[in-house]
Amino acid sequence: MTRSSGPLPLWPRIAYSAFFAVWLPAYWLYYGPQSFLWLCNTANFLILVGLWTQSRLLMSWQAVGLLAVEAGWISDFAARLVLGFHPVGGTEYMFDATIPLGMRSLSFYHAALPPLLLWSVRSLGYDRRALWWQCGMTWLLLPISYFWFPERNLNMVHAPFHRPLVVLPAQAWFAACFALYPLALYWPVHLLLARWSAAPLRAVT
Repeated sequence: MTRSSGPLPLWPRIAYSAFFAVWLPAYWLYYGPQSFLWLCNTANFLILVGLWTQSRLLMSWQAVGLLAVEAGWISDFAARLVLGFHPVGGTEYMFDATIPLGMRSLSFYHAALPPLLLWSVRSLGYDRRALWWQCGMTWLLLPISYFWFPERNLNMVHAPFHRPLVVLPAQAWFAACFALYPLALYWPVHLLLARWSAAPLRAVT
């Protein structure tokens, strides 16, 4: 695992650890342990490790996997607040009064992660292996989500944004996810981060 020669400040690690200490038991008790199979929730574990180990690979990996997803989450949530509808989908639960406000508030980590990840990549540099690690984790979690927890539609493996499929059979959509996630969500972010990162890749064991 690669590390930066210049450590990140201590305060973001402490702040993220405090959030994680609340988020982990709350999600476990309310949503169940299966909820951690969501790619964005799995990322929280890796980000925690990446911050404390100063890992360029881990932080780059999570940036590739999350930046496009979180941009969609923020856009959908903001549009619902301002315009009154969900143009993308995926944040309907944030306006569900049956879910406790405290649980919904914890989901604002989706809005906090992009600046944290961009700052980390800017500070540590970008590791180009991140794309393949993210693809590998995705290809591992997709079949687990599809076959073991079909009732949850984890990672949208049964339908996009919990909307009924009207064109593709469910099996075809599931198969398409293996290509759509990398091509639509990860590859563009990988290209942008490779250009944007100020620090060159240096393998420091």
